[in-house]
Amino acid sequence: MPATTYQQYLQAHTATLQALQKTKTNLAWLRFITVIATAIGAYNSFEVNILFGVVSIIIGISIFLFFIAKDVANNKAIAHTNTLIYINHQELAILDYQYFHRESGEQFAQLTHAYTNDLDIFGKASLYQYINRSNTEQGKAILADNLQKAITKEAIQNRHSAIKALQQQTQWQQQFQAIGLQSPITISTEQKIEQWLLSDEQHLRANYWKILLPLYCIFTTTCVVLYSINVLTASLFSGVLFLCLIFAFVQSKKVMASYTLLNNIVIELSVAEQLITTIEQSNFEVAALKKLQSQLNIDNKKASKAISELKQILNRFDVRLNVYLFLALNTLFLWDVWQIRALNKWQATHKQHVKKWFEVIAEMEVINTLAVLAFNHANWCLPTIADTHFTFSASKLGHPLIADNKCVTNNFTTIGEANITLITGSNMAGKSTFLRSIGCNTVLALMGSVVCAKSFTTSHIRLMSSMRIADNLAENTSTFYAELKKLQSIIEAVKKHEKLFILLDEILRGTNSLDRHTGSKALIQQLIKQHAVAILATHDVELAKQAENYPKNITNYHFDVQIANDELYFDYKLKNGICKSLNASILMRKIGIEMDA
Repeated sequence: MPATTYQQYLQAHTATLQALQKTKTNLAWLRFITVIATAIGAYNSFEVNILFGVVSIIIGISIFLFFIAKDVANNKAIAHTNTLIYINHQELAILDYQYFHRESGEQFAQLTHAYTNDLDIFGKASLYQYINRSNTEQGKAILADNLQKAITKEAIQNRHSAIKALQQQTQWQQQFQAIGLQSPITISTEQKIEQWLLSDEQHLRANYWKILLPLYCIFTTTCVVLYSINVLTASLFSGVLFLCLIFAFVQSKKVMASYTLLNNIVIELSVAEQLITTIEQSNFEVAALKKLQSQLNIDNKKASKAISELKQILNRFDVRLNVYLFLALNTLFLWDVWQIRALNKWQATHKQHVKKWFEVIAEMEVINTLAVLAFNHANWCLPTIADTHFTFSASKLGHPLIADNKCVTNNFTTIGEANITLITGSNMAGKSTFLRSIGCNTVLALMGSVVCAKSFTTSHIRLMSSMRIADNLAENTSTFYAELKKLQSIIEAVKKHEKLFILLDEILRGTNSLDRHTGSKALIQQLIKQHAVAILATHDVELAKQAENYPKNITNYHFDVQIANDELYFDYKLKNGICKSLNASILMRKIGIEMDA
């Protein structure tokens, strides 16, 4: 049981945190004792011998720095453990469908998208908000893109094998998430690196610097030595230093463009290094994950090692933050030139690989997202993607955003082209939820995820829908006209004979009943003529009678309502045929409208 697993992890991490907090307290006391002991030792040693005093201070400082290093490592462990505790609290809340506080993905929403607004893919109480476990902006973007557009059948199959491999590796899942949460990698950082990789600064790449740099260092070092033994006068030495300072300043100006681009990205680079190290060191057995690992090796050199080298160069560059140290190192050794040449060498070696490293991290985050979803829902299944068009078949199909104890499942199958499914039914009987169940699960299936069903088969199609239409005040667009525009995009795609799966809910609701019936009837005939596949939910029972004219193309289903003691009872079960029971009159009587008996 997922809840049991997360509770066990929560208890274990809480115990670990308590131990780490105790260690933190002990280290604080050890540092304090070290300072006191060093002071007492130095005082007594200096009375005996100056050398003893100096040695005791050095030993004391060394021990103090050792405890500082231990404390830094312990603080990192505390932060990491707190993150793991947070993750498990989140998972327990999500299992209870308390997820509305999470990132909603609204930034990815498109008002004119073919189905995302109808199916609650983004926004509050959305599919994205429920399933996302990505932390990098790149991972979130890929997840959002996959929710908006089907990936290839081969990619779906690769994800299936990856999900199976990671589904039960919950500790790996959480460690990977915890690293990403430290300081989430942004697209801005990736763009800075890419911009730097495309730069072509030439001056400091010249071969003569290979000779000039060592000679410069030898010259300045020699001057310092000669001055220290009184061979050079103070005035001459000062003049030399001034000229060196001017020369170093001129060269430093030439590296500022690269430094500005790469400034303040070391923290995110550290996260990327740790994420990649986690992938590299994992003992994956499936081909899909091994392929991702292989993309992190360049000429037998690991990507994590390369990123570590870049990080070290940038850290050395940051010496300039200490003005006095920077002036000394740059004047005497042309520190900036050494670092920019190291950067140029790194750039030449890894220019073609960096983008792929970020892509691997993002793809692994999406796989991890889907693996967590699979673990949390062991009763969901991996779908089958049919080779033929059109096939859709599902057993015990439910809505992925409805809790198991409230979710009513249905079986549904439709096969073949020029196939229209009409679903009639009472208000609130479940027609719209059923359409969204089909739509959401199809979206999940076509991104390589598990789906909320016992079995699920679908063709590789493009999903389109018209279910939830809103007016647009900015464009002065009425609800009816907005729906017409949506239907127009569907008709245009149908005429192109794209492999579509169309979901329609109460179309043409913005016009009078006669026009609505006439227009709906004409649309159904056009869909059949163009060999399209669609499911249409409607209150228009007369529309369902079209099955008499198109018995091979139209199938009728319905959701109904049971009435007892003037109360309504819904079972939300899909049934064959046309709906016979209506509930609107009962509802109107309940609010006080006097209906004729």
